[in-house]
Amino acid sequence: MLELVKKHAPVTGEQLAEYLGVSRPTLRSDLSLLVMLGLLDAKPKVGYFIGNAYRSTDSTAIRKRFDNMKVHEIQGVPVNVAETLSVNDAVITLFTENADTLLVINEKKRFVGIVTPKDLLKMTLGNAGAAAMPVSIVMTRYPNVVSLHPDDSVSDAIRKMTLHQVDCLPVIVPNDEQGSGAEVTGWVSKSNIIRLLSDIATAAELGEQEL
Repeated sequence: MLELVKKHAPVTGEQLAEYLGVSRPTLRSDLSLLVMLGLLDAKPKVGYFIGNAYRSTDSTAIRKRFDNMKVHEIQGVPVNVAETLSVNDAVITLFTENADTLLVINEKKRFVGIVTPKDLLKMTLGNAGAAAMPVSIVMTRYPNVVSLHPDDSVSDAIRKMTLHQVDCLPVIVPNDEQGSGAEVTGWVSKSNIIRLLSDIATAAELGEQEL
């Protein structure tokens, strides 16, 4: 996104959404955070352009760091739930854990799928008995899930999030045993990426040379 702004500035949010093939609301939170970090600036009725924090940082060095840094270095702790958990309890878990996605594991603690608020909403609307159903019925099953490997680069994570319009990705290690799922090692969210950008911007402001 930063490279698009650099190339087309001043550029509106609608234009950025068109370049990325996503909806304008999808970018709203990302753009706000980048403006807060000083990586972007915005002028009403004009658009977005590169901010001072980005100008003071070598963008080539940023890309190099993203390519060299691996997913396992920035991944967070996921919110795992059992595949037998009820839809009702899954909704409660989303709120109590302040999570956007739940990673579903089987009795062997292997990753078998994901559940999002959208999945739960689809299941419960107009279905009074859905609350007692297990999340295994509504989840998106592995391997039909976009995921990351611990040794993937941060650049890979950003590309996948942008391409598939998701806020977080599970980090898994596939298992050779057929039907046993995969091992969950963590997840990477947009918050992880923004935090890394913030660290880079802060380092640049302090005059640190090594990114």
